[in-house]
Amino acid sequence: MPSYHGDRPKTVGPIYFIWNPHQPLPAGTGGTENYTIGHVRELNRRGINAHIVTIGVGITDGRDEFTDIPFLSMARVADVGDLDGVVIFVAEFPVVETKRPAYQMLHVPPPGADADRVRVAATMQDRSLIATSRFSAHLWAEFLDVDVDTISIVYPYAEQCFSTEFRPPAEEAEIRILYAGRLSPEKGIYTLLAMLDLAPTGQERAFTCTATTAGADKPQGRNIERVLEAHPSVRLVPRRTTPGAMATLMARHDIIVMPSNSQYWHETFGIVSIEAQHSGCRVVASDDGGLPETDCGSITLVAPDDPAALARGIRSAAALGAVDELVRINAAARFTVDNSVDGLIDVLLMPASITPAAVVRDLETLVRLPAASDPQGFSTSPAPV
Repeated sequence: MPSYHGDRPKTVGPIYFIWNPHQPLPAGTGGTENYTIGHVRELNRRGINAHIVTIGVGITDGRDEFTDIPFLSMARVADVGDLDGVVIFVAEFPVVETKRPAYQMLHVPPPGADADRVRVAATMQDRSLIATSRFSAHLWAEFLDVDVDTISIVYPYAEQCFSTEFRPPAEEAEIRILYAGRLSPEKGIYTLLAMLDLAPTGQERAFTCTATTAGADKPQGRNIERVLEAHPSVRLVPRRTTPGAMATLMARHDIIVMPSNSQYWHETFGIVSIEAQHSGCRVVASDDGGLPETDCGSITLVAPDDPAALARGIRSAAALGAVDELVRINAAARFTVDNSVDGLIDVLLMPASITPAAVVRDLETLVRLPAASDPQGFSTSPAPV
């Protein structure tokens, strides 16, 4: 039986975005958080009641960093079943019965370990799936063994502040590089560190490389933070916790690097890339995963996991000079929060896509049907007169 009861509503009512159980929602740590918060903010602006739902952490759930966002704290995972509205699981969440068909956002790639694969696949069997890129949809369709057309796509966005942020004049003699991703191996930070010894902008131009402390709240991030603090070519600055603060930081740099690791991780989209291009920066990113889908006109794609390729990409981007203002204006018209929320509402109003569990149930029903009679046992010759 499906893990819900009742029918899908014909209009969008209250929407509940369910965060990871027993974890607060942090500010300034990644695209999943920004995507979710921005959707909740815009939905409420449009008069649609939307909440962030946290489990088991009380009011210390991150709401202090998002004062304009409605939060709802619940004690237990099972309490999600009491929500009367649209339930959207933002990240991995245990199987729980909901009053209406629920949705699962696919912000990250499928897990690699066998035990994780079994667990994660089981949680998604009766949820309508929403990916953040074509690449992600295909990746998850293969993982769950479902038709890719059953997975909806709602692209991420850059907040308006990125396209309106003032850019101070660039330094002609210096290229300012920014790594704005989390301090984690899958984001390619070690590829960046190896690249720094290869004169990324050539001998004729100096460069500065800045990174933020986003992700340093995790054990891996703390280790990487210590490495960056000791590196002579890196300036480490505090993580930015609001879109406006990140837009200001980006506008004071020329090139944003996204050297995502493709060995065991594939970036499903890459919000930082579109934020940077809206800010008038050039982006040098790995040609992997969903990153090619973020092209707004000023991206350079390079081979992943290759420090020399990253250095060459930075030289190429630097040689192009500042982004033309018209290119920035055109970029700002793509991947907007309006586009993204319109897409989400369209998904919520359309008939539910078939879920993986429904596919299995239909196949099991077919298997249980009695065998058809042998067609060769029936004559197709005309009856004698």
